[in-house]
Amino acid sequence: MLAPILHAQQLLQQARYVVALTGAGISTPSGIPDFRTRESGLWAESDPSEVATIQAFRRYPEKFYRWIRPLADKILAAQPNAAHLALKELERFGPLRSIITQNIDMLHTKAGSRVLHELHGHLREAECLTCRQKYNAEGRLQTFISEGIIPLCHHCGDVLKPCVTLFGEQLPWHALHHAEQEALRCDVMLVVGSSLEVAPAGDLPERAFYNGAKLIMVNFGPTHLDHLAAVVIRADAAEILPQLAAPFIVQNCENAPAL
Repeated sequence: MLAPILHAQQLLQQARYVVALTGAGISTPSGIPDFRTRESGLWAESDPSEVATIQAFRRYPEKFYRWIRPLADKILAAQPNAAHLALKELERFGPLRSIITQNIDMLHTKAGSRVLHELHGHLREAECLTCRQKYNAEGRLQTFISEGIIPLCHHCGDVLKPCVTLFGEQLPWHALHHAEQEALRCDVMLVVGSSLEVAPAGDLPERAFYNGAKLIMVNFGPTHLDHLAAVVIRADAAEILPQLAAPFIVQNCENAPAL
């Protein structure tokens, strides 16, 4: 494991513009389940076509809310782990310029990362699909989690939908546009905890590679783009990312002025 870590550190130290792409695997150490892991994943007991499509939400929003209630509880209680904090340090002291995430858990924001493109939305806001009014969602989600009361729009009375991207919906245009631009701008892309199975997020590392970027993969399982990567590290992101960030933190401490 040592040689791949050293190689990844070297690539980061030589880089001018690093972009991170994160998936569910970065947040599982914080207690948030992923979607596809057999037995423990979110789809192990639920059919996404019945609970997590925009069509299903419009017809049976109560099924969606029944499904998302335990997940929302975990997300609101979760705290950033060492991998999230290491990315914050790589942004602060190193060459990391932005994070593209497939996650809706807001843990990068909690960790203090500043430039973030949330491709699949987030739980900070909720929107009425009828009158398009938007609301701060945190208090409403807490009420829903504790009391089971589905949040409704104050203007028209329709059910509010969290600002997360369901199957069958377009991704947030601004987030996708910026993510595509960052994939073409970077000279190193650090892929963390993503199976790369969901397009268009899963296509971004390939676009970066064919535009000249080096790929660093930190993931428990294989992806279809591992053969393009300069470094593949199969391990827990919460263990590996602090090691990748360590040289930049040490260098900053050494360069800090003496008091």
